[in-house]
Amino acid sequence: MAEFSQAELQKKKCLPCEGSLNGLTAGEAAMYLVAAPGWQLSHDGLKINKEWKVRDFSTAISFFNELSKIAENEGHHPDLHLTGYRNVKIELWTHAVGGLTENDFILAAKINLLEVPLKN
Repeated sequence: MAEFSQAELQKKKCLPCEGSLNGLTAGEAAMYLVAAPGWQLSHDGLKINKEWKVRDFSTAISFFNELSKIAENEGHHPDLHLTGYRNVKIELWTHAVGGLTENDFILAAKINLLEVPLKN
């Protein structure tokens, strides 16, 4: 497997999750993680996540709405968490394989394109 840059991942399209997708090994996931700045691997190595403290509740909801457009277009959907009215956390993994696939890193790279007004 070749290493990918964030820009290369942003050009790709997520593949359908059911069927022929295989989960990534820990080593493969680590290589992809380099191309997804700000994202972290979960302790069990089966998910990636990223957290933001946004300006306010309205900003969080707007961010989720923009993110939902990307997720729908890709056919790959993250878990969205909003706590304390402005603490946002996104978790990605491919439910169909019970772990990570290239799709998760493609979506992470595309989420990284969104501008998110952060709390000062």
